[in-house]
Amino acid sequence: MYNQDIPAQNELPSTKQLVKSTFIASIIAGFILITAILPAEYGIDPTGIGRTLGLVEMAEIKASLAAEDEAEQQNSTVSINPVVIDVKVENKIKTVTENQSSADNKVIAVKTDTKIFILKPGQATEIKLGMKKDDTINYQWVTNSGVVNFDTHGDAKDISYHGYGKGRGVNSDKGVLKAAFDGNHGWFWRNRTKQDIEITLMTEGQYKTIKRVL
Repeated sequence: MYNQDIPAQNELPSTKQLVKSTFIASIIAGFILITAILPAEYGIDPTGIGRTLGLVEMAEIKASLAAEDEAEQQNSTVSINPVVIDVKVENKIKTVTENQSSADNKVIAVKTDTKIFILKPGQATEIKLGMKKDDTINYQWVTNSGVVNFDTHGDAKDISYHGYGKGRGVNSDKGVLKAAFDGNHGWFWRNRTKQDIEITLMTEGQYKTIKRVL
């Protein structure tokens, strides 16, 4: 049986060549660590190349999703049992009673809106109403199929978060929302399923504006 010839001594790399190759490999690895791995995984970008390539944004998105998942686990509540609602029957929300201002007896205007939007898998969105303290609305939202996670809350210039209620794996919700302060009040939804989900939101009551902020 033939054995492969053993390389001659002069064909083997010298110690100097091995040290040089190791040094070059270390430099390349360090360059990749600084310009790609640190920006993409930890948002650390000392050279600025990571932000130019969009790697820092990738790390920020990962950190945001991780923080959201941790918050959901810590503040998880009992899910509302999914119910089937006929939108055709419910598309007329009970009108909020018109209140009179104690200062000038003027009737507060009542607004009505219907918003329809689609969430792709993993996508989130938020709709907020501009409301004064004690303004009241009736609301209802429903999905066409599937379930979503939601968080009903408010915020203002000096208030980052005020919760009204939340749920996980829910296909609808309705009720009355009374503003606890002057500011923005509304809903955050996220689609954690693998299918597109259409959501229909109906609002009627006392608010100045309605807009999709995310």
